[in-house]
Amino acid sequence: MTLLDSRARTGVVAGINPVAKLGAAAVIAIPLVFTLDVVSAAVALVLELLLIPFAGLAWREFWTRTWPVWLAAPLTALTIALYGETSGQIYAEWFVVRISEGSLALAAATLLRVLAIALPSVVLFVTVDPTDLADGLAQVLRLPARFVLGALAGLRMVGLFIDDWRALELARRARGVADRGRLRRFFGMAFALLVLSIRRGSKLATAMEARGFGADGTRTWARRSRFGAPEWALIGLGAAIAAVAVVAAVAAGTWNFILGPG
Repeated sequence: MTLLDSRARTGVVAGINPVAKLGAAAVIAIPLVFTLDVVSAAVALVLELLLIPFAGLAWREFWTRTWPVWLAAPLTALTIALYGETSGQIYAEWFVVRISEGSLALAAATLLRVLAIALPSVVLFVTVDPTDLADGLAQVLRLPARFVLGALAGLRMVGLFIDDWRALELARRARGVADRGRLRRFFGMAFALLVLSIRRGSKLATAMEARGFGADGTRTWARRSRFGAPEWALIGLGAAIAAVAVVAAVAAGTWNFILGPG
């Protein structure tokens, strides 16, 4: 289940506590954030792609969910290739654009690093249910109940925004005011949606307050959020991927600690 989708999932990862998915994604991402080299990112990406089938996603859904990542990564790499740090042989130069051996190496490393960090995060959160996430944040991480419940309520409203936008579009079209001026129409609908969202949010806050969601004291939960062996195994798997990637980069001599001196 995505954060806006309640369909059941059957993959091995689907039933794991969302807090563990957060932890696994963070454990994989942190080492890759501190280095910029091809080997560590490539090793992590290959290991992740080998494990993606266990997430319970069909390949068509996988591409549907992750296409923004596949689009953003090459664009980021292109920017680095054109305007990145120049070193080694220069292949092309024009105005502020300078393509060199060093900038191409950085572009390749950036491309792989973006994919290695973003893909597991997207795939893991495709199977996250908002209520399960809220239960985990409150019961496992012990975050304040008011904050968690407020965030859950807001997240549940996102789907209504889409429906409201469609309803506004149909209403304006029925009144004959949606035939021209696309930019003006967009800002008009955006303002109307903002007003509608504020009104709905105020009513929701009042309703939640009346039902005791803002009360002090220890709160009980309808469902227990369990954190056991499967969750630790997922985090350990993420740590193993990160460790293998780091060891491979160090062994290959490509490890590049970006926060280090010079």
